[in-house]
Amino acid sequence: MASPKQEQLIKAFKDILKTEDAGSQSEIVTLLKNQGFDNISQSKISRMLSRFGAVRTRNAKGDMVYCLPPELGMPTAKSPLKQLVLDISHNKVMLIIRTSPGAAQLIARLLDSLSQKDGVLGTIAGDDTIFIAPANIDNIDELQKKVEALFENV
Repeated sequence: MASPKQEQLIKAFKDILKTEDAGSQSEIVTLLKNQGFDNISQSKISRMLSRFGAVRTRNAKGDMVYCLPPELGMPTAKSPLKQLVLDISHNKVMLIIRTSPGAAQLIARLLDSLSQKDGVLGTIAGDDTIFIAPANIDNIDELQKKVEALFENV
């Protein structure tokens, strides 16, 4: 269980990411130090970003910032992430997912939980496009159906 000071740090950290204004780890360190968390380092921030699944994405102003994903599980029927996926297609070699601007890394992070046995060798995400390398290109149609099932409104 986290100490009260640790819980305060986690809350302050999450609050900073919710504002979607911090574009670098050093900015997060500075903002936390301004709140009285003096023993904070960039390496600690890096670990926290990883631990809480933070991603860099574009905010409403178009700046690259750190933010927390709305949820850390696979999308469900009530998930707002479904609205971020615009199109899923393939070229017989690779599955391509088009997303809203800035959403690809968040969606790819969720898709990375799929393994080779699920038909996914790996993913690459840009700003609004995700490439999925199938474990076997002969089964790419099945992989597309599996991914589409995660985002039924596509």
